[in-house]
Amino acid sequence: MPTFNSRGLRGSSLEECVNHTNETLRSEGLALIQKIPTPITPVDIDKESRQIRLAYFDKKSTVDYIGAVQGIPVCFDAKECNSDSFPLHNIHEHQMTFMEDFERQDGIAFFLIFFSKREMYYYMRFEEALTFWNRGRSGGRKSVPINELSRDFFFSSSNGYFLPYLDMINQDLDVRRQMEGAT
Repeated sequence: MPTFNSRGLRGSSLEECVNHTNETLRSEGLALIQKIPTPITPVDIDKESRQIRLAYFDKKSTVDYIGAVQGIPVCFDAKECNSDSFPLHNIHEHQMTFMEDFERQDGIAFFLIFFSKREMYYYMRFEEALTFWNRGRSGGRKSVPINELSRDFFFSSSNGYFLPYLDMINQDLDVRRQMEGAT
């Protein structure tokens, strides 16, 4: 059973940016996105500071965030990567299963990936993630080099904190409409 420790805080700056963005979107009436806490069972609590020193995860979490953007259900996971290649082991099978089920219910699932070395953000559509995931599972490359990603889905923070991922959702919807029109 995995333990809760500081390794789990690796993406906390990304999480703070996403949380701040989500609060801004909520206050502007554009979206309602909630952080989904990972259920834990505390084992060792410092009585004086009331801080958890050791805990176990109760069960596997699904995704980091879930909610609605102007009536469209969305779920996503935020990942941070400090190299030019995103390791697929950062995505778990239960997350892919949840996202696939979510998409079957007409929701939009995606990953927000922060390439910290380059200070670049990437919106990875679920369909794109699934392609890379399946490639890795069938013996192919177990990571995604930055140069294999669609240039259309890279974006930058605005004002140093705001992550305009709603623009990426709109692009995602455009791609989906184009694919539907092609069939």
